[in-house]
Amino acid sequence: MRRVERAVVIGGGIGGLTAAVALHRRGVRVTVLERAGSLEPVGAAISLAPNALRGLDVIGLGDDIRALSAWQGDGGLRAPSGRWLSRSSAAAAEERFGGPLVLLHRATLVDHLAARLPAGAVRTAAAAHVVDPGNPGGPGDPGRPARVGTPDGEWEADLVVAADGIHSAARRALFPDHPGPVYSGFTTWRVVIPLPGVEFASHETWGRGRIWGTHPLKDGRVYAYAAAVVPAGERAPDDERAELLRLYGDWHDPIPAVLAAARPGDVLRHDVHHIAEPLPAYHRGRVALVGDAAHAMPPTLGQGGNQAIEDAITLALPRARMRSGGGTPVVEDLPAYTAARLPRTTAIARQAVRVARLNMMTGRFASAVRDNAIAALSKAGPALLLRGFDGIADWRPPGDTARSGEAASGEAVCSRQTTAGDG
Repeated sequence: MRRVERAVVIGGGIGGLTAAVALHRRGVRVTVLERAGSLEPVGAAISLAPNALRGLDVIGLGDDIRALSAWQGDGGLRAPSGRWLSRSSAAAAEERFGGPLVLLHRATLVDHLAARLPAGAVRTAAAAHVVDPGNPGGPGDPGRPARVGTPDGEWEADLVVAADGIHSAARRALFPDHPGPVYSGFTTWRVVIPLPGVEFASHETWGRGRIWGTHPLKDGRVYAYAAAVVPAGERAPDDERAELLRLYGDWHDPIPAVLAAARPGDVLRHDVHHIAEPLPAYHRGRVALVGDAAHAMPPTLGQGGNQAIEDAITLALPRARMRSGGGTPVVEDLPAYTAARLPRTTAIARQAVRVARLNMMTGRFASAVRDNAIAALSKAGPALLLRGFDGIADWRPPGDTARSGEAASGEAVCSRQTTAGDG
């Protein structure tokens, strides 16, 4: 009888929990070590595109999340005056990519994932770090297990999944010479609040060096986000709601209504960082990096959490494992994991940087040219605006008999509401 593999997941966010559930379903004994005192995530909402939803299908969660979709009818891109630059259709996006776009609170997704793990699999208030990445060994060589340190002692594991975020200690341990994340040039604000009696079309609005988005959630609340080009580390002299009023208070409806309903404590602010120089690999020894730990990107394509889900599913079900009928230990397929994920996520991250340069333009003339180009492109055909997501939203998990999406290429000129909740 084959020995049951043991995996330790560092980080109880979306990527870490998805990996834990996927590994658990493959018969791996999994423990999740989360630094925070609870699994309640920092952040507001996340947009899940069809690629991530197909990944969640693998662990039996896709349809539950699709049922939470709240985007119906038209939405699109606007100017601060309220003028529509382009219209987008939920139906057109679903037809093109084979599924809906779902916007939901991060806590909702975390709860769904955690509920699929056995009791005791998640340990909170458990800060963890890689002590030894281990060695998978080879023919005639059993190798050595990986070791993870915690305040309460060390854990040994056949596989360590490092999903410890953009400032990953595991990444620094595996690749100490890598420069790490850099400031993306802008900060973001997020808020989730009730907004009864206010009707609006789901939208994102682009100004000069500033953007805003407002979207409904299935539970009746509204998710709004903003981003602005500012120096790193800046904070409002009074409170962040007041800062939003200064920056966006004269923009079109329903933005003033959102700001009027929000309280200072409702507003979250975070500077945006990304990994500009790709890592040489997403694994070393018995440790695999997942999500922002591997390829943090700006939120301008709404793909950070989506790519973390893709990572997790690919790690648990790599192609070699699928061919072998599940008999190959996961750790033996880590080179295949890097080969599958590094080119794709590098291309998507670079595209997200290019889109950030586009929608965060600060020059008056350049912004006007951008807006006119978007409006002209929209008149030429809404499908053109969706092409920036070809090769991204049409991804399928390893082993899917349908055609999987290839690595993203080209530059998106405009898209559906892009920044939504991917922080």
